[in-house]
Amino acid sequence: MAATSHPAATLTAIDILRAGGNAIDAALAAVAVQSVVEPAMTGIGGDCFAIVAPAGKPIIAFNGSGRSCAGADAERLRTKGLSRIDEESPDAVTIPGAVDAWCQLSQKFGRMELAEILAPAIALADNGFRIAGRVAYDWAREGKRLEHHEAARAQFLPGGKAPTTGDRFAIPALAATLRAIAGSGRAAFYEGAVAEEMVSVLRECGGLHTVEDFSRHRGFATEPIGADFRGRRVLECPPNGQGLAALLIARILDGFDLSDDAASEADRVHLLAEASKAAYHQRDLLIADPDHMRISVEEVLGERFVAALRSRIRMDRASEASIWDGPVHRDTVYLSVVDRDGNAVSLINSLFSAFGSGIYAPVSGVLLQNRGSGFSLNEGHANELAPRKLPLHTIIPGMVVHNNLPVMPFGVMGGQFQATGHAHFLSHLYDRGFDPQRANEAPRSFSFDGRLSLEPAFGDKVRADLEERGHRTEWANAPIGGCQAVLIDRVRGVFIGSSDHRKDGFALGY
Repeated sequence: MAATSHPAATLTAIDILRAGGNAIDAALAAVAVQSVVEPAMTGIGGDCFAIVAPAGKPIIAFNGSGRSCAGADAERLRTKGLSRIDEESPDAVTIPGAVDAWCQLSQKFGRMELAEILAPAIALADNGFRIAGRVAYDWAREGKRLEHHEAARAQFLPGGKAPTTGDRFAIPALAATLRAIAGSGRAAFYEGAVAEEMVSVLRECGGLHTVEDFSRHRGFATEPIGADFRGRRVLECPPNGQGLAALLIARILDGFDLSDDAASEADRVHLLAEASKAAYHQRDLLIADPDHMRISVEEVLGERFVAALRSRIRMDRASEASIWDGPVHRDTVYLSVVDRDGNAVSLINSLFSAFGSGIYAPVSGVLLQNRGSGFSLNEGHANELAPRKLPLHTIIPGMVVHNNLPVMPFGVMGGQFQATGHAHFLSHLYDRGFDPQRANEAPRSFSFDGRLSLEPAFGDKVRADLEERGHRTEWANAPIGGCQAVLIDRVRGVFIGSSDHRKDGFALGY
């Protein structure tokens, strides 16, 4: 079974499974397709994280995020009067980690050759694909981010405007680069002509990147971090990702009864908001490149730390919300795949902002991410920009484990929302007894940057209750996040897939 945010990606994953590939082959083929058909959300110029549960073997987390260039210098930007990194500047471009991650994951866990895995994406980039509904919506809404770079504007805003639903669109330059990767692996991207063009484009924009910055990049496998929630173990990738914040929210909520008998809809929104505010405050203080973390994951998730945060929550009064001074991010693709042998994959891939930095290498067909805008320019901060450093990351794949066995790869798209989204989805599953699709479709809320955004399905009564508690509410002007999951029902021997109606989501098994 596969669940992705785009039908073409899900069908690709199923085709790979039917052709004899395993879950990792299918996941990589699917995300490569999404890197073609959802160019605002993801691409080979972005980053990738994964949690892989190989059948009968230890679960691993893979960090496929890229580092800042060797010339990165926070003081240089501060002397320009900047307090944050411009999202559309070359200073925001970290080395893309996705291609290296795909190649390493394929080599370590895959069954098929890379050429077979990338063939569907190559065909779509070469021959064209039809623009899906949510893709067209995002393109029209965010296309202005491409206007500052002439090559990006020419490729992605043909005739000066975004394509619409049903239009055919091709990216032959991207097809050629994917074909080179299929034949030569990571070297085709991080060395030679593609790397040289990316560096040239970045330096023309004022960047300090070098070919060596690209050739030195390597992602790495590590152990997942975890916390208990309602009798199950939730696994996340360790920092520099914000999975720690998701686990902290879950740990805080685990001390409250959120069942239908004990909590109203407004109670649940309130508690999720209060837990999120506490966890995101800690995230923004603490999470950084793991080599620069100043407090251990174990300490943050320990009962003493969590109990202190939990004790500050009042049911009748909202706490003060902090104001976020970093970039707002809502653009990602996430997918879940499980195969017949019991291999399970939770994988996420992103350019950070819509269309990333908007800086485009036209010969190679690579839109470059702006993940470096997640660095802090505050002097002495753990997440302060520095040479060859990993930034705080929002994208987080998840995995639920029970009795030492994986029972659900899951994840939530939506940038800053993702940590809250993980807790929201799990609570509806395990507090309210919803099936995965119903949990996915439940109305969402997000307390961030001093406001509590509510999807309109909550209704006026819930909003009024929350306002009375002191929350500054607003109706969300766009769908909040997107979620995919595959639940492994070991008792009945079935997979239950879920994909978000807020996207072009599609889950399919056979």
